[in-house]
Amino acid sequence: MGSARRAGGGDTPAGDAPGGGDGGPGIQWLAGWDGWFAGLTFARGIGPHQLAARLGAAPGVHPGPMGGSAAWSMAAETPDGDGVARVGRWGGWSFAVEHGIPAGADRLAEVSRAGAEAVHLDPQPDHPPKQFAYARDGELVCCFGLGEECWRGGHRPDFLLPELVAARILAPDGTCPHPDDEPCGPRERLTLAVLEARFALSLPRHLVEDAPLPAFVTRTR
Repeated sequence: MGSARRAGGGDTPAGDAPGGGDGGPGIQWLAGWDGWFAGLTFARGIGPHQLAARLGAAPGVHPGPMGGSAAWSMAAETPDGDGVARVGRWGGWSFAVEHGIPAGADRLAEVSRAGAEAVHLDPQPDHPPKQFAYARDGELVCCFGLGEECWRGGHRPDFLLPELVAARILAPDGTCPHPDDEPCGPRERLTLAVLEARFALSLPRHLVEDAPLPAFVTRTR
């Protein structure tokens, strides 16, 4: 099954590998990873290069395959408002690892236009909590902070409420049944598990961290 999962940036379809339920990497590992500083944007229905374009890839600026360290160095040298996105495909989703300012935070509706779907995960290392957002067909459907699932936004803020209730993250009325001082680590993992299962999200750590992937400079304004 591993051979069907493309890590590169071409637009050739990849195998539809599910998340951690089949023993794959899933995304729950992000909750315990101290190195999660890059934003992650997933898109279904478009290829990796299309994803880069919808994230605002600068025309003609394509520095070639690079790992995470090189992308961070390039992001530090770009003008304010620009970032670097490394793109690929895994488990039926195109993905972008966004170094610097994540364009996916503001362009998610654009990424999902014309029948596509998009999920954005932003670690917010300098301004917690971590953020989740889901868009479909050009519209922001649902968004919330990990650990702040009781405060939900989007056109359908209760889109994931049944799953969050089933996981005992929220009460049936959408409020949080846990004390405010509850440790956030286990809670984040539970919420990531809900997202992993609902959207069949999966991404190995080495692709986020150091794999050489096609890279693009993205304009966020």
